[in-house]
Amino acid sequence: MRTLAQRSVRAVAPRKVAAGRRSTVSVQAKRNEVSVSYAKALVELADEKSKLEPVHADMDVVAALIKENKKLTELIYNPVVANEKKRAVLLMIGKEAGFQDYTNNFLNLLLEKDRLDLLEEICESFEEQYCKLTDTEVAVLRSAVKLEQEQQFLIAKKLQELTGSKNIKLKPVIDQSLIAGFVVEFGSSQIDLSIKAQIERVADDITKSVRTQLA
Repeated sequence: MRTLAQRSVRAVAPRKVAAGRRSTVSVQAKRNEVSVSYAKALVELADEKSKLEPVHADMDVVAALIKENKKLTELIYNPVVANEKKRAVLLMIGKEAGFQDYTNNFLNLLLEKDRLDLLEEICESFEEQYCKLTDTEVAVLRSAVKLEQEQQFLIAKKLQELTGSKNIKLKPVIDQSLIAGFVVEFGSSQIDLSIKAQIERVADDITKSVRTQLA
């Protein structure tokens, strides 16, 4: 069971990928090429072994931990801390979160190669390459309060239907300044909505708002 970090919500369509597609990587100048290479290797391995979705879920957890757990990042990034201690921490995290063997082995490889300091960049690059491989568009869902998983899934599904995107992945962000509403950001578009009593009414409002935005 994943208890360390909440997984993001996705609406997914059946995936068909051309044979040579996964070898294509767009390297941004600002990103370390080593990070891109490590992320590419993990994406390709997971895809080859038909474990792309569970490994992607693992990397979502890793990315969340890096951003939310300052003590963890200070420990794994600290060159003074012994590798054995770092390995024990990684093992504990992998066991508690139920990581795939491929994910655990990858994290240990980064430790052995002294590349844990690139973990945040690797997670970001993995996400980019995963989205490109699976034709997934990421939408940020900002809400004043935490929305239920069912609500998030319905919003993702509705966005998928209305935008024509093959897959939609929602990344929830709590923003208390919204008071009682939520904002969906995807691509260059932004949809402002109020939280309604019933998620069905929210879905209807999303339909109207998206049509207005894209008109």
